[in-house]
Amino acid sequence: MRKVLVLGAAGRDFHNFNMFFRDNPAYEVIGFTATQIPNIANRRYPAELAGKLYPKGIPIFDEKDLEQIIEKHDVDEVYFSYSDVSHEYVMHMASRVQAKGASFVLLGPKETMLKSSRKVIAVTGVRTGAGKSPLSRALTLILKKKKVRFVVIRHPMPYGDLIKQKLQRFASMEDLDKQECTMEEREEYEPHIKNGFVVYAGVDYGAILKEAEKEADVILWDGGNNDMPFIKPDLYFTVADALRPGHEMLYYPGETNFRSADIIVINKVSENPTDVLRIRKNIDKVNPKAEVIETDMELTPQKEIKMWGKKVIVVEDGPTVTHGGMKFGAGFEYASRVGAEIIDPRPHAVGSIKETYKRYDHMDNVVPAMGYYGKQLEELTETINRSGAEIVVSGTPVDITHMLKVKIPVLHVRYDMKERVGSLEAVIDRFLKS
Repeated sequence: MRKVLVLGAAGRDFHNFNMFFRDNPAYEVIGFTATQIPNIANRRYPAELAGKLYPKGIPIFDEKDLEQIIEKHDVDEVYFSYSDVSHEYVMHMASRVQAKGASFVLLGPKETMLKSSRKVIAVTGVRTGAGKSPLSRALTLILKKKKVRFVVIRHPMPYGDLIKQKLQRFASMEDLDKQECTMEEREEYEPHIKNGFVVYAGVDYGAILKEAEKEADVILWDGGNNDMPFIKPDLYFTVADALRPGHEMLYYPGETNFRSADIIVINKVSENPTDVLRIRKNIDKVNPKAEVIETDMELTPQKEIKMWGKKVIVVEDGPTVTHGGMKFGAGFEYASRVGAEIIDPRPHAVGSIKETYKRYDHMDNVVPAMGYYGKQLEELTETINRSGAEIVVSGTPVDITHMLKVKIPVLHVRYDMKERVGSLEAVIDRFLKS
């Protein structure tokens, strides 16, 4: 029996365990490690999900203690199971593992992708914040127009009670409240629900897929970070980011998606038209059979507010501007266009928000919408209220006023995908006919 440690961030790690290690007597998983997401270490993967080999469940350690864990438990193999990290980062992790004598392993799609009895469209990216969510929304509207019976299955974000989150179905805003969703979950589920679509998510994607297949002819996999799909796709979309040219060849597992895609969508083209050619050259080099569509982000304010010269604090999607590495998002872009005075929020940051700025020091003029737990939401609210801004511009996909009691007027900026070269609808038409 090989002793195994799974490196994760509460998502891909649990899926890899369920697919490859659960009920597999050849391996003993001594634990998971946690990174990227706050407050998920020092919990347990529960026995109810871990299977008959783990009657006490499986501990979740902090990744910073990696070397000590390997030594203490005499670990044979360490399985890297999270996403949106540079190739350099992955190999530094491999070096840490091998320096302690263990093997470093990456599980591939053949061993981790579920197979569906329905047709599957997958949306993935080369980086967090490339534009997967607006692409997923655009595809759902096309499928609705074509009168296709479909549901969305979303990449996991199980940050709460893992047993309760084993299989989640969201069809109404009340479901979000009932399941006590974090801001990060709401950012992804709420736009689909408002458009009238059902979203599945959770921990056990074998069980989730079986339920989803009962009410759909087509499954839309809505990916997270730049992770690979959990379900084998019949049509594979990958979004590349014109603002981060070259990243499609530098990040894991974004490059896997880039090489695997049937359709590569180069997004935010008008914001950096010069480097689109660089991305196209990489497509020609590693995935010349892929069809290429070029798109932009169309920014639409919730309402018209005169902001010229007014002091504005900008709140952006948390993962995009933290481990996604972006310095700004849709909120900053819109506030800049309308002539607002964007204030530096860092002097006003408190608690976990202040710590986030220390960890991700590339951020300066935006507030990350961190809302993984109650205390963090309170600190995000206090940071905004202390800023002295006249208006909050929110570039998150969710209305933050549902979760934050801010004392300043909030303008929500919606962003949608708009084709410049190629047609998403034509791709879906061909797919449905086939």
